[in-house]
Amino acid sequence: MPVDRLLPSDEARELIELTRDIADKVLDPVVDEHEKAETYPEGVFAQLGAAGLLSLPQPEQWGGGGQPYEVYLQVLEEIAARWAAVGVAVSVHSLSSHPLLAYGTEEQKQRWLPGMLSGDQIGAYSLSEPQAGSDAAALNCKATRDGDAYVLNGSKAWITHGGKADFYTLFARTGEGSKGISCFLVPAGLDGLSFGKPEEKMGLHAVPTTSAFYDNARLDADRLIGQEGQGLSIAFSALDSGRLGIAAVAVGIAQAALDEAVRYANERTTFGRKIADHQGLGFLLADMAAAVVSARATYLDAARRRDLGLPYSTQASVAKLIATDAAMKVTTDAVQVFGGVGYTRDFRVERYMREAKITQIFEGTNQIQRLVISRGLGS
Repeated sequence: MPVDRLLPSDEARELIELTRDIADKVLDPVVDEHEKAETYPEGVFAQLGAAGLLSLPQPEQWGGGGQPYEVYLQVLEEIAARWAAVGVAVSVHSLSSHPLLAYGTEEQKQRWLPGMLSGDQIGAYSLSEPQAGSDAAALNCKATRDGDAYVLNGSKAWITHGGKADFYTLFARTGEGSKGISCFLVPAGLDGLSFGKPEEKMGLHAVPTTSAFYDNARLDADRLIGQEGQGLSIAFSALDSGRLGIAAVAVGIAQAALDEAVRYANERTTFGRKIADHQGLGFLLADMAAAVVSARATYLDAARRRDLGLPYSTQASVAKLIATDAAMKVTTDAVQVFGGVGYTRDFRVERYMREAKITQIFEGTNQIQRLVISRGLGS
């Protein structure tokens, strides 16, 4: 069912309606087919890009939509409610564009941002490595300066859209310690860049997650974003926004699971009554609804702080923690509402449950979010 949203403008309301229309007509009819077959949805991101949905929060001067984050995240939630894998990829695309937008030179922005934000390209974020997930300072992938280029060697892991993206925002080591990491913009066709077999994941099957391998890949030095050694601060500034994106995706998954559970509970009967009319189940649905509404409120609070230019790092971690934990609980309860058939692939709720789990892990595990929140207390 459509969520009754409090939106800041008529333009925002029209944007939500456009998103719902596209999501219902383009995403919903094919999501089950692609997720079950684990096939990439060719053309879907181009359609979202043509509608302007891939670059909503970026400035209009570079081809973005100029929308507040409060609106962008609600659009993202609508997409994720139909297809979580696509919602995650849209969030990652925005995450991947942030370093160039926030730290690039004017020449770099003029050269690359219009293409990145036009809807014709999709981006990927390349921070994690096999031994460096939560501990981003432990990166080993190296970028060695050689004249007018950097020579890249090493591997990266857990890349959403790996092998399919048009550009990769890469973090690689140029020196020692936590201040020896730098940020680069890597084109997909770079010689010496290759990708591993897609991971066999629990969910989000339609969009690949892969490792990347750099073997003496020569990258023009003008693709360094920011200064050498600035990479970790760039990565973490992008991750605050990325965590809000994942919070919105999680709420979309939870809302979809709640809607399915309510529909089923009003169709299924036991002991001569709709199962929704049994108090025990009615209370369960009420708790699910409260969790979804509360989770949405946390990401909107953080987004509004971001839009006002206020600090929001702690609030982003709160939103990511609350929303993803809520998604895991709501989707688990949705399977319970369906009973035995909820455990089969005949209904979407089992997929929602599998998809919710990863939201507790990527963009910083929820244990890391608790660490961020605890460090922010009293500051």
